[in-house]
Amino acid sequence: MHTGRPEYELLAKLRTASPEKAQKTKINLIDEDEAAGDTAAVYAYFREQTGRRDVPGILKCFGTNPEFLRQMIDMSSSLLFVDGYLTRRQKERIATLVSARNSCPYCADSHGFFALVHGSTKDTLHHLLQGRIAEAGLSPAEEQLLRFAQAVNDESFKITTEDVDELRKIGWKEEQIAEAVHVAAFMGFCNRVANAFGLPSQNFLTLKLGENK
Repeated sequence: MHTGRPEYELLAKLRTASPEKAQKTKINLIDEDEAAGDTAAVYAYFREQTGRRDVPGILKCFGTNPEFLRQMIDMSSSLLFVDGYLTRRQKERIATLVSARNSCPYCADSHGFFALVHGSTKDTLHHLLQGRIAEAGLSPAEEQLLRFAQAVNDESFKITTEDVDELRKIGWKEEQIAEAVHVAAFMGFCNRVANAFGLPSQNFLTLKLGENK
């Protein structure tokens, strides 16, 4: 039995037709109708765990290694797609910012959509996609955390003890700071995989932003 994910429930309502077969990528993906054996079993595991009717392209990038694919599903579920030390909204803002910084259209679109579903405003999303953290209407504490996450993505080797101390001083707990590192680094990894494979945007934001028209 899957746990509820409001973003997938909304997506199922917004998409009036079955998802089209993925566009051609630079590295071939194993589509669901081509999957067999362990890969097919893990694709089914994803659908059972999340309730999403189609397997997203980022997971298909790991279809050649079904054991690792299952670990990616579990890692995403335990780190990103759940409230933890940081909320889903905070995590999705980090994910959106990092994906935009890495020029990843696939991840920026999907996590921008998730950020809206979990309470971010269109104005906040617009500025995060442009990398304009100061204009995103965040609290001073969250603005500083996002700048830290950006540094993790861009130049983590330059992060100092003083940078972390500044986060502690404005109220971020050790576990929250660590989780921000985990989310930013995990998204950087996903962005690089998506871009190398050539995953196109799924156009989730177009669906979301146009739902009230």
